[in-house]
Amino acid sequence: MSSDGVCFPITVDTMDTVDTMVSGGAGGTSSALAGVAGRYATALFELAREDKALDEINTAMERLANLLEESPDLRRLVRSPVLTAMEKWQALSALLARANIEGVVVGFAGLLARKRRLSALERIITAWRFLLARHNGEVTAEVTSAKALTQTQLDVLMEVLKETVGAQVRVVLRVDEALLAGLVVRIGSRMVDLSLAMKLDRLKTAMLKTAMKEVG
Repeated sequence: MSSDGVCFPITVDTMDTVDTMVSGGAGGTSSALAGVAGRYATALFELAREDKALDEINTAMERLANLLEESPDLRRLVRSPVLTAMEKWQALSALLARANIEGVVVGFAGLLARKRRLSALERIITAWRFLLARHNGEVTAEVTSAKALTQTQLDVLMEVLKETVGAQVRVVLRVDEALLAGLVVRIGSRMVDLSLAMKLDRLKTAMLKTAMKEVG
């Protein structure tokens, strides 16, 4: 129970370990692992790896990511600076139960609520995906767009990136509404180069077609 009387379903030993690792500064140098989100994601990832539960926890994390991607209301809820920790947790916990998300990820979400860090949840998921891709030896591209990419746009992007790096690429997607248009691509520590930017014309065309359909 928190100091304001809110009860969270946290597995004490497990989540205390995460909390300790976060306080100790677990994180990384990639932009995906920067700040609070990187520390929480890294702590959860190290715990999952030690417990040999990466697949299980990743399945739950992807279900959680789908909830956020499909629900603008849920995104507004976790980002809200007005709602209390209890109000956020009551709404989120009901959605987690409905989506059959349980175990460590529920405890982790409860820890974020208790620490008032749910606003970082989307960035934590991005960092988790980055860590998993790196663990699996995949090339990771961090892609930030002004709006969520459609499946067609994502397919074009994957094709372009594979041609560019000569290997299968795992894409970590972020939405930044501050971008007026287009997208920013980072592979490792470097930004997209000019040759890749030229290849991305195909993606821009796909994005333009989508925008025209929405207007029409």
